[in-house]
Order: sequence, then C-alpha cells, then structure tokens
Amino acid sequence: MRIRCSAPLLFVSLSSFAAQSPSGSPAAPDVSVAKAHEELEHNHADAAIAMLQQMAATQPEPKGVEHELGIAYYRTGKLMEAKRAFATAVQQDSQDIESVQMEGLTLYRLGQPAAAIPFLERVRQWTPEAGTDANYVLGLCYLNASRYDDARKSFAEQYGEDPDSGAAWLLLATMLNHANLPRQAAVEAQKAVDLAPTLPMAHFLLGEVALLDSNIDEAIKEFQAEQRINPDYAPIYDRLGDAYLRVNRLDDAQQALTKALSLDMSSTGPFILMGRVLLRRQDARTAIMYLQHAEKMDPANYVTHASLAQAYRMTGEEDEAKRENELAAKNHLDNELKLQPVN
Repeated sequence: MRIRCSAPLLFVSLSSFAAQSPSGSPAAPDVSVAKAHEELEHNHADAAIAMLQQMAATQPEPKGVEHELGIAYYRTGKLMEAKRAFATAVQQDSQDIESVQMEGLTLYRLGQPAAAIPFLERVRQWTPEAGTDANYVLGLCYLNASRYDDARKSFAEQYGEDPDSGAAWLLLATMLNHANLPRQAAVEAQKAVDLAPTLPMAHFLLGEVALLDSNIDEAIKEFQAEQRINPDYAPIYDRLGDAYLRVNRLDDAQQALTKALSLDMSSTGPFILMGRVLLRRQDARTAIMYLQHAEKMDPANYVTHASLAQAYRMTGEEDEAKRENELAAKNHLDNELKLQPVN
C-alpha cells in the first residue's frame, strides 16, 4: 500500500524551520554558501546548484554546502541527489535538524515511507512543536505501515486534539478515507462514534462507506443520524437523495435533494440526481431543466450528458439525444484516459 499526500504540502516552507541544533545554536555557513542560498531564494536554482557543486568539490568542503545542495535539489525535483546530499549533511553534522527532516520528506517522496519514519520521528523528538509538514507526512508513513495508532497520535498532535478523543479517531478515519482505504476508515469512524456519539461528520463518513458497499439501509441510517447532529450540512441530503433513489424511494429522494439545493447550489451532484429522480418519475421536461443546469456547471461530466440523452429520447428529440450520447461517450473516454497510470 502506498499513500501520497498532495504535492504542495511536500514543498516545505523551509524558512519556517530554522536549521538549529537542539541547544538552539544556529548553523554558521560559509559566506559563499550564503551567496548560493540567496541565488536559490531568488529562484535561480541552476546557478545555486552550480556554485554549490563547485564548492563541494573543494577540500575542505565549506560548512553547509551539502545542506544547501539538498534543499536546491529537493526544490527542483532531483530527489535522489537531494537524498544523497541530506544524508551527507547529517553525517557531517548529526544535529542538523532540518537536514534530518528533509531526508525523511525526500525518502517519502521517493516512495520509501518506512525508511522515512526514523528521520521524521527524530525531528519530533528534538522539536515537538515544530515541523507541521513533517508531522503530517509522518502520519501518512504510519498509515503506509498500518501503524494506525501511531498515525492517529501524529495527526492528533498536528491538529491539537487529544489522541484518545473521538476527534482524533475521526481524523484518522478521514485520512484513511482520503487514502482510499474506506473500510478501515469505517472501523476508525465507528470508534469515534463510540467515544463521541454526537461528533459531527463521523456518521456521515460511516454512511458514505455503507453507500460504497451498497448497504443502502445502513447508509440511510447513518446519514439520518448525521442529519440530526449536523442539519445544515448540504452533502447529507445529497447522499440521502442518492441512497433513496437506489431503493426507488422517489418521494424521499426528491425531498432530500430539494433540501440539498436549498442549502447549496454550487455542486452538480444534487442537480444530476434530481434529474435522474424526475426521469424515473417520467417527468422528462423538468429533468432536462435540472440536467442542463448541471451541464453548464460541469460540461465534462459524462453522467449529465448520458442522463440528458435519456431525457431527450423520452421527449422525442432524437437529434439532441444523439448529440448528448456522443458527448457522453467522448467525456467518458477522456476521463478513462486521465485515470490511466503514467509509465
């Protein structure tokens, strides 16, 4: 299993993490290293790397060269070179906390989360209040290693929650769900509910997993529980509408989707679902109105085009139905191509 976080979170704000020893003494780089650092800060990475490589070839090597090279390589995506530079920097100065952190983050980005854990744990031991990015990535590394209790504690620390609270279990469940591990997420969300039955979003997550598993009765029960706790959260009614539609409870579905749209009209989901409910009720003309609105919001959604094609066929508008079918097929193909892995 490999879990990845979004790219921006891994481009760490290095200026917020001072290169200091545990005693608080700042590193004192060579003047030439400082000049290379200035080049890097002005987005002249190639010039900075050339300067640093030249200094690295001299003997004795000026202090801070490997550290700065690692940062330059990391920022330019040269991760193997960054890993080697940070490893050398740590060999030269075992108290270089930033290089320890960056070696861990680099290992994670290289797809070696288990190897990253000891580095990120060292950072947390040295500076418990620093390194939000490192804490987050450490939590993801623990998820990769199925060390869920450690992941929960790491995420709880990042968000300032008691690690034994229902909120901490829900944080873990949410991260697992984002990592495409919904069933394990449901296990952790149930622990959150057991500890804090009125915690917002826990029942919602359980409902989403139940809906994913086509356990419609359970999904409806969980969404209704979330509705009692969190009545103004529009996605509850969207999901309830979906669940009711799946079991042909059309009145309930229409009522739920009307509530969803009353609270939030910025999402295409309720418009598409309402269109499908109305098609099921043989009200093609009204369905077209909802589906056309969804089409304007997201022209690339092939479900919208497929539903419009069905609606136009019901009204006898064959040319429009043909056009929408062609758009549905094209958008579906485009979506499939986007999902194909890149070699």
